[in-house]
Amino acid sequence: MKVVFVHGALVFDGAWWWHRMVEPLAALGLRSRAVELPSCVASPGASGEDLGDMYEDADAVRAALDEEDEPVVLVGHSYGGMVITDAAAGHGNVEHLVYVTSVMPERDETLASFGGSREPGPWMDPRPEDGMMGVKAEFLPAAFMQDCDEAAVAEALERLTRQPLAVFGQTPRAVAWREKPSTYVVCAEDRATPPEAQREFARRADSVVELPTGHHPMLSRPELLARVLAEADATPK
Repeated sequence: MKVVFVHGALVFDGAWWWHRMVEPLAALGLRSRAVELPSCVASPGASGEDLGDMYEDADAVRAALDEEDEPVVLVGHSYGGMVITDAAAGHGNVEHLVYVTSVMPERDETLASFGGSREPGPWMDPRPEDGMMGVKAEFLPAAFMQDCDEAAVAEALERLTRQPLAVFGQTPRAVAWREKPSTYVVCAEDRATPPEAQREFARRADSVVELPTGHHPMLSRPELLARVLAEADATPK
């Protein structure tokens, strides 16, 4: 079994966001890899027309899955939940989906639609003039990484990027969690995605696990998240 990780929005370098998980998973007998998303590359000055969209992100994940010759636990963090919902549909070697402080969309739901009546977070930085969305770096430590060490925060700040606004309005082409076992990981101390919203999303999952972490458990508590993924691997299919 292999764990394949899909990162969230407005950041690049998926392997870095996952790097603290490699050894804890290996200790539990699981290999892993991270996928780079075309809509989240480090390209200062790019416009929304220059980068990929959510569908290209999902296609990149499907291409990575095609390279694997063993069963996969597919993990989506935050925006990554949109991507894995589309990418894993009908893919034979994905045996379990794990949503980490993420959305679990239906066929007609977009990332933006999950905001409901809530105002966008103050950390969001949309720029319609160039078709891009960004995140205000000054909000990252307190809102997204309050339980991470200083080194992780500093390196994370170097990996922020802008992303086409289009991805926030796209619906999945298919819904993988309707055909595959799923686990939702609620991050109970997340200050960016409210835990109550996560618990509502998690009602669609087959199983739910709560962790006492902020938005990035793969950086703050990798051993804890690794155990959750190992348990997902062991869940009867």
